[in-house]
Amino acid sequence: MIYYQYIITGFIAFIFINFIVNMIFFKNIKNFKLPSGLIGSPPLISVLVPARNEEANIRKLLVSLIKQDYKNIEILVLDDNSSDETAAIVRQMTLKDSRIRLINGKKLKEGWLGKSWACHQLALQAKGEYLIFTDADTLHFPDTVTRSLAAMLGSGIDGLSAYPRQIMVSFAERMLVSFIDFGVFTMVPLALIRKTKTKFFSTAIGQFFMFKKEVYFKFGGHESVKAEILEDIHLSKRIKAAGFSYMVFDASSNVFCRMYKNFREAIQGFSKVILAAFDYNGLSEAIAVSFYSVLFMVPFILLPVALLFEWPRILLLLNMLQILLVIAIKIIIALRFKERILDVFLTPVSVCFIVAVAANSYIQAKLKKGVYWKGRIYDVKTPEKISLVADNCYEYEISEELGIDKDLKTKF
Repeated sequence: MIYYQYIITGFIAFIFINFIVNMIFFKNIKNFKLPSGLIGSPPLISVLVPARNEEANIRKLLVSLIKQDYKNIEILVLDDNSSDETAAIVRQMTLKDSRIRLINGKKLKEGWLGKSWACHQLALQAKGEYLIFTDADTLHFPDTVTRSLAAMLGSGIDGLSAYPRQIMVSFAERMLVSFIDFGVFTMVPLALIRKTKTKFFSTAIGQFFMFKKEVYFKFGGHESVKAEILEDIHLSKRIKAAGFSYMVFDASSNVFCRMYKNFREAIQGFSKVILAAFDYNGLSEAIAVSFYSVLFMVPFILLPVALLFEWPRILLLLNMLQILLVIAIKIIIALRFKERILDVFLTPVSVCFIVAVAANSYIQAKLKKGVYWKGRIYDVKTPEKISLVADNCYEYEISEELGIDKDLKTKF
């Protein structure tokens, strides 16, 4: 047990050091300013929004975009075969601002996944020198475009992904979505994203990307990741593999996003991506989840055991140090990104959520019909050839339909 405690403490200490370094290298786009020479003649920037059944979000997003202090923009929204009022709302907004343009998305092309297909169509229509891809459920402060371009130019890079502030309301959201920041900042050495060419050190979030247009097409853009569930992570790998410079930034002062609005959406969303993060290798997923649990859940379980059975002082101190380091990481994240401080003490519960969703991710992908997102179900049993199983599925049918063998009911 003494050797075990030393090893775990060593791992957590190393992670803590990496986390502190990451907090230094994770620059906020708010700290960058445009060169004075660009203010008089700013380049055209295309803001590209894939939208599928986003009637609840699209108007608020567009209002935030037309209020940008960077005026030389075009705003392209692709209606990805929505079954709600998304397109009608965008048409109304085009009457208020001529910079907004609605694009009617083509039918999902074989071999493509929905979001990448939508973003690819948007890029082909874009006229800007720079491309910004942002999700329909985001909201932007007026200087977001200005600060993003300033961060790209000030850093001398070809592409970036900016992490919004995640709005988490329900308990499931807080337990799952908080894992995004925690996982990235503890496990990925951010300094090596910019300083190395290897795609191994890569990360991104699809809620906000910015590329030089010529660079985007040179490395293949969304077409190069057309069959990837985690298209954002793979985009970050593709741009680096092609020899271009890339970095991630903090946009929590400029961009807000509420990814999921209830328990079901949170479970569906994370079930879609967790196994995909390990290239659909169940063994790799199991090892990673076990390692994560040992580091961030087991110390909290062992503490009452140590007190109850009066473990030797050194074991108790090591166990308490582990918990202290984990809580310190969570508190720093909560303060920087304005998360709930009290949720810090629910870290073991958050890990339990991740473990359960990871198991569900494997079950859905390997044992049932496939993964569900935005009304589509994809068969991922053969990762080399992901295929569409059903389109425009009734939302209330999904929990049942993914687990049965009868033909899926769909509406068109």
